[in-house]
Amino acid sequence: MFAYPGLVAGSWHLPILALHLSATSIMVGVICFVQHVHYPLKSFVGKEQFAEYQTQHVNRTGHVVGLPMVVEAALALLLVVDTGIHGQPLLALAGLFLLVGVWLCTAVFQVPEHQRLLSGYDPKRHHRLVATNWIRTVLWMARAGVAVALLVGRS
Repeated sequence: MFAYPGLVAGSWHLPILALHLSATSIMVGVICFVQHVHYPLKSFVGKEQFAEYQTQHVNRTGHVVGLPMVVEAALALLLVVDTGIHGQPLLALAGLFLLVGVWLCTAVFQVPEHQRLLSGYDPKRHHRLVATNWIRTVLWMARAGVAVALLVGRS
């Protein structure tokens, strides 16, 4: 990749890498909680309440994940554009590809299943939501490893 000297002052390299790791770590925590606790518990919500429960889930989740996801994406792009921040262009590119995988998985699997579940509980849809969410869980955990490696490699 190309380094653009001066895009980010050298004194800001470690804080940028630490913020990148923080945003990714927040998302790893959220996705692990969702995968191991929240999504499986959806099957215990009564049929009468499920549509409202799902509506609330969809509406409230954005409040928790919106900012960390945007910060993570912006920093992942910055780390690819300005390799002088970390000196590990292939690792930064790998991190970006993992994040693209997360976002694609979200768009292709999670968003459509959540939309379908808005009309009520469907065991097949619920199973698909949980099963395909493992993809995001693994991708985000791998991203955390990349974020740690970028920070440790620089410090």
